[in-house]
Amino acid sequence: MRIVISEFMSLDGVVQAPGGPEEDRDGGFAHGGWSHPFFDPEVVGGTFDEVLAKAEALLFGRRTWQTMAGAWPDRAGDPFADRMNAIPKYVVSKTLADQDLSWANTTLIPGGEAVDRIRALRGTEGGDLAVMGSPTLARTLLREGLADELRLMVMPVLLGGGKTVFPADGGLRTLELVSTVTSAAGVNVCTYRPVDAKA
Repeated sequence: MRIVISEFMSLDGVVQAPGGPEEDRDGGFAHGGWSHPFFDPEVVGGTFDEVLAKAEALLFGRRTWQTMAGAWPDRAGDPFADRMNAIPKYVVSKTLADQDLSWANTTLIPGGEAVDRIRALRGTEGGDLAVMGSPTLARTLLREGLADELRLMVMPVLLGGGKTVFPADGGLRTLELVSTVTSAAGVNVCTYRPVDAKA
């Protein structure tokens, strides 16, 4: 399986709380919901439709999973929501237990086993394993060389600080720009793939 990471991102690299004011206030973050003025159903929405269509399963960190689990089950009847609810899901967490997995078709990956379990999943045949949001998890996947593709929806806004998906370990990681699409609102949807270190 390929691991594909999709993120709403500000020009200064922030991915924190794009969906709403209460989504993630860690660090005093005050700009929750910042992506809304730049969302359009064709380019940005179309990117998520494409990611979900190619996905065999979804992979989340705990906070993002809890946000999604609180939103999608009540939207049954919408084709995107129905797909989100039906597709197999994995959540990485040190605190959740199996009895907490209220969202259908979710499997728990204990935090201490995450890298090994995800590496094993990546080694299986099948479609994409899609990561949405989940900045701590995404950062770990990039650091461990487990991300096969990045879909960054870079929005024309500066947030002045917040969570990012990029490792801050001093490592050099070269990416290839595969495609770019620009929306009328100025969102650049950039698809990147890591360049093989042996190339």
